[in-house]
Order: sequence, then C-alpha cells, then structure tokens
Amino acid sequence: MIREKKALPLLLAVSLLLALGQTAAQDVKRGEKVFTDCRACHTIDPGPNNVGPSLAGVIGRKAATVDGFRYSPAMKRSGITWDKDALAAFIADPQKAVPANRMPYAGMPDPKDVADLIAYLAQAGGSAK
Repeated sequence: MIREKKALPLLLAVSLLLALGQTAAQDVKRGEKVFTDCRACHTIDPGPNNVGPSLAGVIGRKAATVDGFRYSPAMKRSGITWDKDALAAFIADPQKAVPANRMPYAGMPDPKDVADLIAYLAQAGGSAK
C-alpha cells in the first residue's frame, strides 16, 4: 500500500510531462505565428517562389527540387530529403546543416519554436503528396 502511494504521484508527473511534451511539439497555432518571420522570404502556397522557395509540400520532398527556384550548389549537393528531423536541424542552424547554402538566416535557437513551426508546415500543406 505504501509503495502504491509513492508510485502514483510519480506516474502522474511522468504522464503530465509526456502530455506537455506532445502538446508543445504540436502547437500548430503557435507555429503559424512563428511562420510570420518566414513569410518575408517563403510562402506555403504551391507554385510561387519568393526570395526563398515555396514550402508547400516540403515535408517528404528532396531538397533543391522546387521548379523555378535557383538553389545554391551546396543545397543541390546536400542529398537531404526534408523529414521533420532534417527540417529541425536546418531551421535551427541552416549553415551548420548545409554549409554554404544561400539562406541568409542565423537560425531559430528555441526547439519549441522549431517544433511548432514544423507542425504548422505539416498541417498547412507542407507535406509532399
């Protein structure tokens, strides 16, 4: 009985932490707000490119394959397929993920911002069909 009383608070704490982690990683509304900074160069609409390529269908797409966009040689050679992990690494530190790429962005240091942004991209049409 004493053992069960001690285990219950621990079980509740672990459950709460897991629930918070899942919620934080999937905050699409917050990700949409984070994407506001990205809109200066990118769109999530299929087709049009801005200073950066369209991010429509980015998840599951091979890097440097959006028609009509001029990619850096580094990005063309990267061999990356944009899954959530590859996107997270690139968004956090583009120059570390793909040295000599042309994206003039220092990176997004907050992992929650990165996770929320990726959740938004996935929901807003950022997954390859």
